[in-house]
Amino acid sequence: MDVSSAMEKMTVKQSAGGAGGAGGGAGSVCLVCKESCSGFQPHTWRKACMVCGCSTVDHAPGSDVEDDQRMGRLLADSPCSHLTAKVKGGGGLRMYKRNRMIVTNPVVSRKDPTFNTTTYDWAPAGLNQKLAMQYMELIPESQCPVSGTNGALERRRQLLSQLPAYDQDPMKCQSLASEEEISSMLLFVKHYKQEVLGVGEVALPGEGGALKEAAIQRTAKEAKDRSDKKDAAEHRDHGSAHNNAASTAGSTNGTDDSTKTEYQCTGCHGEVAKESPAVYAERAGYHRAMWHPTCFICSECGQGLVDLVYFWSNQKLFCGRHYCQTVWPRCSGCDELIFCKSFHTAKDGQTWHQHHYCCWKCGQNLDTPCQH
Repeated sequence: MDVSSAMEKMTVKQSAGGAGGAGGGAGSVCLVCKESCSGFQPHTWRKACMVCGCSTVDHAPGSDVEDDQRMGRLLADSPCSHLTAKVKGGGGLRMYKRNRMIVTNPVVSRKDPTFNTTTYDWAPAGLNQKLAMQYMELIPESQCPVSGTNGALERRRQLLSQLPAYDQDPMKCQSLASEEEISSMLLFVKHYKQEVLGVGEVALPGEGGALKEAAIQRTAKEAKDRSDKKDAAEHRDHGSAHNNAASTAGSTNGTDDSTKTEYQCTGCHGEVAKESPAVYAERAGYHRAMWHPTCFICSECGQGLVDLVYFWSNQKLFCGRHYCQTVWPRCSGCDELIFCKSFHTAKDGQTWHQHHYCCWKCGQNLDTPCQH
C-alpha cells in the first residue's frame, strides 16, 4: 500500500465515523463485567467500551474469519507467508492457513460404539497428531484452544492484545494525521516483517537441522518463483546454485545437532527431554535456541505467544505489542503507536497524543482539574 492511497482511504473511512481500529463487534458481552455490561459499544477513538469502560480485548469481539484475515495481513510479505493463502478475487488479500486439529476417541460401552470428538481452534502446523497432542498437554489448560471453551476465548483475546490490527495496518488507525506519519508506519511494518517477525515451530530436540533445511529449501523455492515471474534465466541459475549450497549447509548442521544427548531451554535454562516437544524460532537460530512450550513467552509481559507468533529483537522474544513499543511510543488514550514528533509524556512515563491527553468522560485536558 502506498502512502497516497492509504491517506485517501483513511479519509473516507474516518468521515464515515466509528472506531475503525477498535475491531467492531458491537454487542459482544464483556468478559470482565459480564451481566453488568449490556454489550460492547465502541468509543469513537478509544479502544474501549462506552458502556462499561473495559477494553475492546475484554469483549473479545470478532470471528474466526476476521482473526484469520488479520493474521493473513500480518504474515503476508514476510518469511512466514507460506502460512497464508491468496483469497480468490481478493485483490492480493491473503488468509491465514490456521491449523485446526480434530481428535476423535472411541467411547467403550455395551451399546453401539460412540466417539468423543475434540476440536482445537489452533494447533502447531506440520506435526503428526501424537506430537501435537503432546504439545497441547504441556501448555496450561486455561490456554488450550479447545473450541467452545475459555481456552479458545483466551486465544482470541491474546490475538487482539498481542497483535493489534492497528500496529500493522494504517487503515485500522485513527491517529495518523499526515503522509509523513503513514510513511513512517509503512516503513516500520515492512522492516519488522522482514527482520523481526516469525512463527515458532514445534519439533523434538535434535530436529533443528531438519527444520533449518526445510526453511532454506522453502526460501530458495520462493526466490526461484519470483525470478521465474521476472523472466531471468540468470536469476534461475543463481537461485539453483544458492539452493544447492544452502541445502548442503543445512544438512551438515542437522547432523551436528542430532549428535547431542542433552538439550537446554533458552528460557528457563532447564533440561529439555529428548522425547518432549520443544519450540524453535528461526530468527534465533535452529541450533542455538529452543524453548519448553511454556517458556515460549514474551520477555516483557510474560504471556505465552499466541499461535507461536514472535518478534525477535536484541536476542529476546517479544509479542507484537511489546516489540512495537520498544521502537515507537504508544498512546495511553487510543492505544495506537505514536508516529508524530510532538506528543505528551506524563511524569509516570506514559505517552499520549496531545489531543488524547484528556478526561475519559468530559474530554478536559488532564492538566486542568475537572469534576471527574
